[in-house]
Amino acid sequence: MSKQDDNKAIVGRWFTSFWGEKCDLGIVDEIAAPDMLLKYSLHEPRRGREDIKAFMTDFRAAFPNLNFWGVADLIAEGDYVVGQWEGGGTHTGAAFSDFLAGSLPAATGRKMHFTGTTVLRLQDGKILEERGLDDGVTALTQLGLIKAV
Repeated sequence: MSKQDDNKAIVGRWFTSFWGEKCDLGIVDEIAAPDMLLKYSLHEPRRGREDIKAFMTDFRAAFPNLNFWGVADLIAEGDYVVGQWEGGGTHTGAAFSDFLAGSLPAATGRKMHFTGTTVLRLQDGKILEERGLDDGVTALTQLGLIKAV
């Protein structure tokens, strides 16, 4: 297998095990670099394995049915892998204050469904960075944190 194929396989595991229907936080220790950066437009940047695990633990406590899935083949070039996805969940759990545009009280029952594109950078089989651009306006509107005009 080529480096690009190896990187796509790692990212595929990450998307399934971290972002998929069932989250296995052990994947963070396995394939994330110790100081990995996780940055999406909806959230404050997160850095390091423990911070990333805390983010996902809180996110899934607020949205117990959180799930994201790929909608196109992964594209790889050099150390980079790009993926397109869609997903979301229903806010039936704990209060959540990680959105840049506001907080949710516990169990609003509001649903979000949105899309995005993510670029990941890998080195020596570890994910160094995950930077995503998501349709945050759609998600925040669905959650009632911003109003459509």
